[in-house]
This record gives sequence, C-alpha cells and structure tokens, in this order.
Amino acid sequence: MTAELVRGQNHPVSQSRVEIRVSAGTPVLALASLADEQGRLSGSEVLAHPGARSLPGVQAPAELADRHTFAVDLDAVAADVHRVGVLLVLPPGGPVRFGAVPASHVAVADPDGGTEIAGYTLTGLDAESAVIALELYRRQGAWKVRAVGQGYADGLGALLADGGLPAPAAGELAATALRTAAPVKETDATLAAMPTLVGDLRAPQTPAPAPAAVPEPPDPLPVSGVPYAGTPGPAGDGSPPTISYTHPRRRRTSSEPPEPAPRPAAAAEPGQPPRPVAGDASGWSMDERLYNQVWGMFEDLARTVAAYRSAVEFADSRMDRELDEALSDPRHRLGGSGNAARDTARARREELVAQAQAVLDRDLAQLIAESEVVEPALPASYARWDNPVWHGHRTPEEGPLALRLGDLHLPERPDLRIPMLVRLPLERGLWIDNGRTGSEAAMAMDTDRLRRAAMDMAVAHAVRLLAVHPADRFSVHVIDAAGAGAASLAPLVRAGVLAAPPAAGAAGVTRTLAELTRRVDLVQMALRAGAPEDLPPDVDTAEQLLIVHDFPHGFDDRAVTQLRYLADEGASVGVHLLMVADRDEASAYGPLLDPLWRSLMRLSPVPDNHLADPWVQHAWTFEPNLPPQGSRVLDQALDRVAEARRTTRP
Repeated sequence: MTAELVRGQNHPVSQSRVEIRVSAGTPVLALASLADEQGRLSGSEVLAHPGARSLPGVQAPAELADRHTFAVDLDAVAADVHRVGVLLVLPPGGPVRFGAVPASHVAVADPDGGTEIAGYTLTGLDAESAVIALELYRRQGAWKVRAVGQGYADGLGALLADGGLPAPAAGELAATALRTAAPVKETDATLAAMPTLVGDLRAPQTPAPAPAAVPEPPDPLPVSGVPYAGTPGPAGDGSPPTISYTHPRRRRTSSEPPEPAPRPAAAAEPGQPPRPVAGDASGWSMDERLYNQVWGMFEDLARTVAAYRSAVEFADSRMDRELDEALSDPRHRLGGSGNAARDTARARREELVAQAQAVLDRDLAQLIAESEVVEPALPASYARWDNPVWHGHRTPEEGPLALRLGDLHLPERPDLRIPMLVRLPLERGLWIDNGRTGSEAAMAMDTDRLRRAAMDMAVAHAVRLLAVHPADRFSVHVIDAAGAGAASLAPLVRAGVLAAPPAAGAAGVTRTLAELTRRVDLVQMALRAGAPEDLPPDVDTAEQLLIVHDFPHGFDDRAVTQLRYLADEGASVGVHLLMVADRDEASAYGPLLDPLWRSLMRLSPVPDNHLADPWVQHAWTFEPNLPPQGSRVLDQALDRVAEARRTTRP
C-alpha cells in the first residue's frame, strides 16, 4: 500500500534501487541535489540537471516536461552524501509561481514492480518558483524519504544559496541548469525571465515559510511573550528576520585530522529498522557526534509528531466536509441514509487516524530505542545528574562542546525526553524565572519553594560548568544582595570554589559589577589592539560566570546600566550572565530593561511549555534536570574541582 505523506512526514525506504516519479500540471525542470548530513551543498557535484544528468547513484531527467522519472541507486551514492533532494523549478517563459498551476505529485516507487512506496502532493504553494519537493536521507545506516515542500519565491539561485553555496556559485549553477533546459533559441521574454528564476543573489534571500528539512538547529525558540534566546530581532531595513542554521559553528583547519567515520548501525532482524548506536552522527569527536545525534533526535521527534497532528487534522476536516455534503441534501436528513453517511464519514476518519497513529508509534519506538542507548553514553556535560558517568568524572584538560540545561518533551509521548543542549561558550546569558506568573505550574507553587528551586537550579548549572572545565579555566561570581540564596549557595561556599564570597548589599553589588566591567573593557581593548598577551597581571583570563540573585534588589541605576553592559558585551570576551529573577519585580524600570530580558534565554525551575523548535514550532515542555533528592553528586563534583585547583596552583 502506498504511504500518502503530508509535509514533514517520513517513511522508510527498504530497497536500494528506486525511481522517483514526478507528475506536474505544467512543464517543470526536475533536478536532484546532493547534500551532507547538515543539509549543506558542497563540492563540485551537488546538482544533477539536464546539462549534467548523472551523479553517483542518481540519474536526472533530460528535458522539460510535465512528467519526469529519476533513477536512484542508494548503494552507489557517495558515502559523504546524506541527503538526495528532488527539486522542481518553473522554466523561463512559463508560469512564474507554483500557486498558479495544479499541485505536483512526487512518488518513490519500485523500478521493477512499479509499486509506489510513498507519495506526496505539494499543496499550499503560492509565490514560489522553485521548491524542494522531497528528499531521501540517511538515518542510522538506513534510508528514508521525507516530504519537504520547501519553496523559494526568488527561484533556483536562492534555493542553492540557502543550501550553503556561495552566492556567485549558486547563481552561476542555477543559470547553467536553466539554460540547458531552455529552448535552443531563447526569446527576449525568456531572457527577461531569467533574473527572476535565478534570483538576485546580492540581496538576502528568504525562503517561503514551510516546515521543511533544514540543517542543524539553533537554540529552541520561545512560543510567545518575550523573544528569549534564539529569536532574531527585526532587521535594520525592516525586512523579515532570518536565522542562520549553520551548525555546529566550526571550521576545519588543514592541521586537523580528517573527520572520523560515524559508527555503523548494528545489524537488525530482516525487515526491522537497524538497531541504534550511540555516536552514529557526523563529527570530529565522540562528543560532537553525540551532540549532533541528540539534535537529530530532536528534529525527528518534532517532524514525526507534526506529521501525526497534520494527518489527524486532515482526517477531521475531511469528515466535517463529508458530513456537510451529506447533510446538505434534504433527502439525507430523512430516513436512514443520513445516519449511514455519518457512520461512513466517521469510519473513514477513524481509519485515517489509525494509520497516522501506527506511523507515529513506529517512529516513537525507534526514537525511544535510540534514546536508551544514547543517554547512558553521554559525557558529563550532556548527562543527567543521575547518570553513572558522574561517579568516575574527573576534571578534564579541555573545555566541553556543549552543556545540558534540561529536558524537552511533547504530550504525545511525555516519557521520551530529549536533552536540551546549548553550545559553549554561551553566546547569551541565562535567566531562571522565579516569578509565579511564568506558567501554570509556577502559579500553583508556593513562592518560597519556587524561589528556592530556581536558585538550586542556578547552583546546579554552576557546578556542572565548574566540573566540566579545566580547573583553572572557569570562575564563578555571585551577587546575592539580600543573602536570600545562602542555603542554595552553601555547597559552593563550603567547597571554596567561588572567585570571592557572595557579594551582599549595595556595596557588594557595585564592587562585583565594577570588577567584571573592567575586565570586559580591558580584554576588548587588548583584542582590538591585537595584543591579548599585554593584559594587566591581575586580570583573570578564565571564563567568568556571574550569578545574580533577586535582581533588582541592591541595584541602583548605575548598577543596572553595568549589568546591561555585561549582558550585551560580556559573552564575546568570556563573561557570562546567569540571572535568577522575577521580571515583575523589576517592572519599575519599565521598557528600559526590555533589551536585557530579550538578550537572555529564559528557563523555568518547574515544567513549562514556553519553548518551540525552529522547524514546526511545537510547544515543547521544558523540565530542569536537578540532582536526585538526597544525592551527594554535587558535593562530590565540587570536591573534585577543589582538589584539582589545589593541585594545579603553583
């Protein structure tokens, strides 16, 4: 039976040789793109088009037509190619947008028997002239097909540039592909249409919105309210904001060893998906592979739930339409024919929902199996506090790649938790919201307990950062003007790992902020002068974390200005901010502090669904990860930090 996909849904491809069939309501140019695991186009062979039809494992159509067939041999696809995309482009001289032509249908089929494995109809397009219809992609050693439907109003050039090609190369390749498919004798109208199809690559290109496959994501986005970390502000020219999905942000130098090959997936029973393996993503180290694998699980869960919800919504809307049609005829409202029509519509709806549920259950089972092997393999900086890795953890010689802030899950499967990881060093500060108006869970919680939970969460993050950095490469400062956080801070004070005792009172606030502001100024000046080695000897060059508790208590206007300065400028020179605060308590400052709240990533000490993924904008429930009650894991980690510092001091 053919699987009819909706946008964002995937389906396994169990055979290596397939053909991709395109049926369009107008002549289109059909191309194939080859991309790496992050979806980036690179190298000399990235596009199969009429002028260069054959690439390893892919044979593209030769000419413009309303029907096309691709021949694909997945076993022959190069090892560094993880995504094979099917692109449809409107040709010069014809319709200029897909919204003006009948919806195209794309299917993956068995080339021998002719049976279709999965199909997808591209609906919802409007001004787009180029579209990524679907893609075949590798996942844990196996291939899947995903319905994409990502369109570009600025044409093929914009599509290729969004895939990672430099603008000049993208424009040249797009022009070549269009030229080889155009008639031999080009008319003036054809030439006039070419800039629209290729796209003006000197200007920023914005793809039409669609939850299509994209490379690695940034931090989760807020669902509503203040646009916390990850949400770009409007561009200066008034154009829509854009997000860079280039991730991870690392350039490989010629002196680095080649990237290790991902570990192969374990063999599975015939007809079953391959057994998951920890670290099967790409990366230069096992930590980077695990980091990329976690984000791959995050994306897979987002998309498979989106497909399920879309299928249920379609089933409901079709049932409503069928009921309206049946009951609009007066003859059906009399006798038993109306009841029969209602029963038939409901039965069709239940059948569609059952099919969607079966696909969801299959994908969730695979993700749960992957989570069960990935979670125990995570390094300390990614691991839960109850992970045994903490028992044998020692202070490392190098800083970590990323940090775990908590867990994310969706209501379809609350027990499937995806680690929420952020790259280090932190590009923006963190804000742990101890206010009762942040969520329903916070409103139902006693104020004192909520504030204690927020401060305990901040201390846990500080301990993790200290434990996963080299002994002399991370310092923690604390501002606790009223001393209200003394109970939570006791482990840090007792272990003697703070840079100075917690600052109390207005004088302590002023002194701490002045010291860190001076450090930021001096490091910035040294870097601008190209002489970072000429810093004064009293400047601590280690990464700095400032924990601010009960803001704005103890802050005057000057201190508030310095705090905003540290939030804006500190991260670039190694001074990071972690605030534990209730925004309502700072309401007296009005809009003056809005830039401060926007610059921070809001976290909640209780479960809260204020974060969204960057693909389909699900509301994810965030849960903090704290040490188990009665556990001494924090004290043990701090003891190791203190011992490492004693042994490294001259």
